[in-house]
Amino acid sequence: MSKTIIVSNRLPIKIQKNNQELTYTPSAGGLATGLGSIYKEGNNIWLGWAGLHLTSEAEKNQVTEDLEKESLKPIFLSEEDVEGFYEGFSNATIWPSFHYFPQYAVYQDIFWESYQQVNQKFAEAILEVCEANDTVWIHDYQLLLVPQLIREKRPHISIGYFQHIPFPSYEIFRLLPWRRELLLGVLGADLVGFHTYDDMRHFLSSVNRLAGIGYFHGEVEMGNRKVVVDAFPMGIDYDKYAKKASSPDTINREVRYRSSLNNEKIILSIDRLDYSKGIKNRLQALEIFFEEYPEYLEKMVLFMVVVPSRDTVPRYQALKTEIDELVGRINGKYGRVSWTPVHYFYRSFPLEALSAFYRMANVALVTPLRDGMNLVCKEYIASRLDQTGVLILSEMAGSSKELSDAILINPNDIKQIVAALHQALTMPKDEQKFHMEIMQNSLKRYNIHHWVKLFLDRLTEVKEQQSYMHTKILEENTIKRIKAAYQKAEKRLLFLDYDGTLTGFAQKPEQAKPNQELYDILNNLIQDPKNQVVIISGRKHHTLEEWFGDLDIDLIAEHGIWSKQMGKDWEVQEGMNNDWQKEIYPVMDLYVNRTPGAFVEQKAYSLVWHYRKVEVGLGELRTRELSSHLKYLTSNMGLQVLEGNMVVEIKPMTANKGVGATKWLQKFPSDFVIALGDDKTDEDTFKAMPENAFTIKVGTGNSEANYYLDSVTEVRDLLKSLGRENK
Repeated sequence: MSKTIIVSNRLPIKIQKNNQELTYTPSAGGLATGLGSIYKEGNNIWLGWAGLHLTSEAEKNQVTEDLEKESLKPIFLSEEDVEGFYEGFSNATIWPSFHYFPQYAVYQDIFWESYQQVNQKFAEAILEVCEANDTVWIHDYQLLLVPQLIREKRPHISIGYFQHIPFPSYEIFRLLPWRRELLLGVLGADLVGFHTYDDMRHFLSSVNRLAGIGYFHGEVEMGNRKVVVDAFPMGIDYDKYAKKASSPDTINREVRYRSSLNNEKIILSIDRLDYSKGIKNRLQALEIFFEEYPEYLEKMVLFMVVVPSRDTVPRYQALKTEIDELVGRINGKYGRVSWTPVHYFYRSFPLEALSAFYRMANVALVTPLRDGMNLVCKEYIASRLDQTGVLILSEMAGSSKELSDAILINPNDIKQIVAALHQALTMPKDEQKFHMEIMQNSLKRYNIHHWVKLFLDRLTEVKEQQSYMHTKILEENTIKRIKAAYQKAEKRLLFLDYDGTLTGFAQKPEQAKPNQELYDILNNLIQDPKNQVVIISGRKHHTLEEWFGDLDIDLIAEHGIWSKQMGKDWEVQEGMNNDWQKEIYPVMDLYVNRTPGAFVEQKAYSLVWHYRKVEVGLGELRTRELSSHLKYLTSNMGLQVLEGNMVVEIKPMTANKGVGATKWLQKFPSDFVIALGDDKTDEDTFKAMPENAFTIKVGTGNSEANYYLDSVTEVRDLLKSLGRENK
């Protein structure tokens, strides 16, 4: 029976050792809540770091045995592992880089080596328990290498990866010395998920520009495997927070907390201690707010909860010192004997206390400088049972993409935060309820359970698509069928595309000349009188004439515009004219001027924009612009714009490879037909083929072809094997 294996840096349980006794406390985090119903089902399992350092094998065995009952599998890390992998590479290198603080990033080989070793340790633990039909779902930036490490050992297993922190822009990510290795590690997954479209877009841009791998509509082609990249905004367990907000314990706490206040309006701020959270900006804004709106003195307080985090690290110690000083300055400057402007708590609180804070707060101030999602704002909304309250939210948080009814601010604009505070405190109740109801309805629908189901369903869908593609890969049994049909046939017709099919691509089109191996293959095929070989290409007709004119083969050039039977002269398709080139060529040449490395190839009845030598990323950008421009210009001109492999071609709509191939099929009825091609222009050929034809695409991607081959080498091997079947 297949199972789901969840993998994260930490297990959803806190293990403590007191007086040689081990205690286990479940985690209340959003991920633990969302996945709690999954890892406890059937024989599913959650795998992660145990969270404490144990040296005794007996204790490790005891923890393993205890957790196994809870469907948990612990991984034990040494102190050196924690220092190098977790504190080092994960939190001193990746965390600042991914949160747009590259100036804080530490690039040390020893950290990278530790990160590799621990990712390998995680992968080995997964491989111990996973089987062929299992699903592995890996979470977050500490385990970026794990997907590919598993893929190497289990090529067909279903792997999902989700990143819970931002993914930086290409310009930031490229600073990492190990950028390519990290990208390839993630691309071992079948489905890669991020909280926002922006993060997804940044990842794909880095894949394209740093790993040199193309993508189309969020799909990355990794050999014969398609990796889907998508955005899945993570929700919360809405019902849990709404229920907790109405519980007697929460209400009692609220009554107790309010008794020490004087009916002031409450601003709430809850964060972990981190430079990405914008805590200093928030306090600076509060100080200016009291200067500009002194009428709120003694009528408003800030409840600021800062949860301790890595406070042994010098940078975090310095941040805490700055926060302490800012709080002290504000309280010293504006405080009264009976009123303290900032109630500052440097500790964590149980859920009941946080829920009471959410109930009490008139305004939630959530202003991170950068955040993957930020669930505090969602918890606040779910806890507002009377639908009052205002959320001030940083547009740099992933949640801002969903919660557009909040007051959205740029956290670096202190004046804007001040204005937002005033707007929130003066907002009428009816307006508060209007916005709160919209946000609550959204969070109810897109809750944590919806997120989990959406991701896993999408992963299943991706694997089904891959499975379908895999059945179309030309395997030995299918090759045997092709050979049997080939031997049996009395008349054979072979349609062969040239670039990307019979030969590989070159920086300059004229460099992709046929070599001796290809000539030998073709000569071997045409020696059999039953064979009629047709090279069907987008190349200029005089180029094909130069390369193949001496062979007993037929030629179709420029996507069917020109054609030639062996022993006869070239013919041009009826109705062709090239008057339109005078208008279109200057437009394409303009894009050449803007794009170093690009050039336009002028054929008799078509124009081709080449960008193989253009900087990665720029070529794709200019191509999209050019294609859009050409399609607009030619909408009523009877012309067709085609995007191929590093080319954009514009030609008459009536000219395509399918028309040329159809002419040959009608002239030369055959009982064996095979067609091979590699790009979009060859789809017309595949569509024109009879039902009993063997159609083969080189490379993956959606196609009308019946089968796939991976490379030019495999095409040549197939044609060699057919040549050996000649009688």
